[in-house]
Amino acid sequence: MKAVPSPVKRLHVCYSGWVQGVGFRFTAERVADSLGLTGWVKNLNDGRVEIVCEGNEQKLKDFLEKINAAFKAYVRDIDVEWGEAAGGLEGFDIRIDG
Repeated sequence: MKAVPSPVKRLHVCYSGWVQGVGFRFTAERVADSLGLTGWVKNLNDGRVEIVCEGNEQKLKDFLEKINAAFKAYVRDIDVEWGEAAGGLEGFDIRIDG
């Protein structure tokens, strides 16, 4: 019996706390690339970091676990929203448009 692949999902996450200036975006890019996820990460003007990524649901969960483990000392709050993949994303980029 073949395993049923996880559906493709969209993950939208905002992290708050001491999350800017600690390598958060670069780590998110590295982890997303290693998992084959598409999307982007950027610093927001209010001090939060926003991430949108799409991919296999289990890989998105792995992404969250790795980011949360790497920055648990810096994160005060995490706002996570799951949705259906919208497509149109290529690679994973760091955006500078705060």
